[in-house]
This record gives sequence, structure tokens and C-alpha cells, in this order.
Amino acid sequence: MKKTNGQTSVLVLSTVSMIVSFTVWSVFAPIATEIQKIYELSITQKSILIATPVLLGSVMRIPMGILTDRYGGRRVFALTMLLLILPMVGAGFTDTFAMLLFWAFFIGMAGTTFAISITYVSKWYPPEKQGLILGIAGMGNLGSAVANFLIPSIFSSYGLSWVFWSLSIAMACMAILFWVGTKDVQVTSKHKTLKESLSVLKFKETWYLSVFYFLTFGTFVTFSIYLPTFLNDLFSISALEAGIITAIFVVLATLIRPIGGYLSDRFGAKGLLTLVFSGVTLCGMFIAFTMENFLFFSINCLIISILVGIGNGAVFKMVPEISNGNTGAVTGIVGAIGGVGGFFPPIILGMTKDLAGDYVLGFLLLSILSLFCLILNHKGVNKTSIKVSAQKSA
Repeated sequence: MKKTNGQTSVLVLSTVSMIVSFTVWSVFAPIATEIQKIYELSITQKSILIATPVLLGSVMRIPMGILTDRYGGRRVFALTMLLLILPMVGAGFTDTFAMLLFWAFFIGMAGTTFAISITYVSKWYPPEKQGLILGIAGMGNLGSAVANFLIPSIFSSYGLSWVFWSLSIAMACMAILFWVGTKDVQVTSKHKTLKESLSVLKFKETWYLSVFYFLTFGTFVTFSIYLPTFLNDLFSISALEAGIITAIFVVLATLIRPIGGYLSDRFGAKGLLTLVFSGVTLCGMFIAFTMENFLFFSINCLIISILVGIGNGAVFKMVPEISNGNTGAVTGIVGAIGGVGGFFPPIILGMTKDLAGDYVLGFLLLSILSLFCLILNHKGVNKTSIKVSAQKSA
């Protein structure tokens, strides 16, 4: 089975397309405080706006991963990008918070490109390279950094409407480039039914990785979309300065993801995840009790960015290992639950801020969840059980 012809273009264009898509997915966070002023929102309402795209972008990863397995990444990816143009244009014309929230929900489809990209790219590379390659593909998360760098500047220069319209133009160009520059790998096996695809839900390995990704990717998403709010509320930092700091967090967490995958290829993911979960547990507790200190807050955020970046790479190194023949389904499920991990925390953080006046409880919950993941990781993931099931159902 020769797949080398086109490997590089598939990897590069999938990664770049995901960067553009994640820029769209992160469109509200960098200017959330400005939108709050325009529509006179509470902190909870602002948090709901930030989190709304995350919801659809997470839940829909499951069907989009399955559709990519069935119909190929080229068609599914390009069509998804084209369909995203509609809510972006619509958001540019809206003048009420309710309608902005409506379009924000459908803008969330940009987050599904993660499941499409990982499923598509994984079919082009052998198992021994999956950790590094999927880590590179996962660098599409850089779109969150691009959003934090770019969107405040567009907003200050051209206004809110052109934030959405300019991104819709970029999305249209990227969809065309992706369609022209990629192709689908030949599918030699028969299509799986929906029941066969979702059979992976029966195995604890799927759920273990889902909980791990709920923590690692959920923490990445939460910080990438809510860190500007933290910095503004806690230290009165401007939107532009907060965007730059957040972009540094996102870039660091994203660039280290392939390293996490590579180290997992070399030394195994379990030991790396033990390090990740131990570190996040300690950092979450430290932030909770030293939150007013900018230096301590920044250092711990920096450490967390490194840890969750490594964790994201390690988790997705394990996905192809446990999902032989069902990569799209497992990718969709793990990615969906990981994305949901970025949906609830911003809302919880906003509510605890409104009710208690601080974010202490949110960071304590982060530590508790990380400790739970550490215990699950100690129990271990059986790499063979889903493979066995796939063979029996074939």
C-alpha cells in the first residue's frame, strides 16, 4: 500500500487548514471583554458566549470522525470549511446578543476539524510514526494563538463585523487550497456501520483516553479562551496585552505537542502522562492559593502549558494503538470529550467569580480532576482489547 505520494501535502495542508479553523473557533475569546461592553453582559453571559462554540465543536467530533472514516478527509474537511462561511457572515450582520449567541453555536463546527484532520492524516502514516505525525497535525491548535494575536487588531481597526467577515474570506480561500492540494487515501475495506463504529464505546480504554483528554485538551482550551479574562479581571491587563500573553501560552502548548508524541513513540505514553497529571495537580493547587501574585500565576500557567501540550501528544499517540480500523470513531469520541472539557470550565469559572468573587474553586477542581487521571493512568490502558474487537467484528 503506497501512500508516500501526497503524504507531505496532506499533513501540511491539514495542519494549516486546522490553524485557520481554530482561529475561527477561538474568535470570541480575545475580544470577549469588548463584546461584554457593547452588549452590557454579566461575567456569566460573557463566559457562555466564549464557551458556546466549544460545545458544538466538541459534540460533533464524533460523527465527523466517523464520516471521515467513511467518505475521506478531503471531502469532509473541505465541505466543513465552506459551510463555516455562513455563520461567520451572519455573525458580522447581527446587532443583538441573542443572535450573536445563535451564530456562535454554529461557528463551533470549526472545532470539529480536529477529528477530521487527525483521522485523515493518521491513514497516511505507519504506526511507528503516529505519535510525531499526529503531534504535528495537532499543531492546528495554533489557530488559538493566531486569534489572540490577530483578532484584537482587526477589532480595533475595523470593528466587530469585519472580525467575522475577514475570517470568512480566509476560510473560503483555505477550503479551495485544501481541495486542490490534497487527495484521499484509497479505502480497501468495506464501510463500517454506525453500530460498528460506536462499538468502541464498550471498552474502558476509550473512556480512559477520553478522561485524559478531557483534562489535557480541556485545560488547553479553557486557558486559550479564558486566560484573557483572567488577566483582565485579576491584573487589569488590556485586551491586546492579554492576547499576546495568551498567545504565548497557546504557542508553547502547541509546539510541544509533537515532542510529547515523539517521546511517547520512544519511551511510551504512560510514564509521560504520570508526569503530566502529577504536575497539573500541583500547579492547580498552587495557583488557587497564590492567585493574586502575577509572577507565580504566570510561572504556573507556563508550566501547565508545557504539561498539557505533552499530554495532548501522548494521549493521541495511544489512539491508533487501541483503535485499529476504527480510528475515526475513537478520535471523534476522545476529541469530543476533550472538547467538552473546554466547554464547562469557562462557565463554571464565570459562575464562581459571580457568586464567590474569585476563581479559587475552579483551580481546586482542576487539581482534583488531574489527581483522578493520575489514578486511572496507574491502572493502565490495555492496547489490545479494541484491536481484538475490531478483528472479531470484521
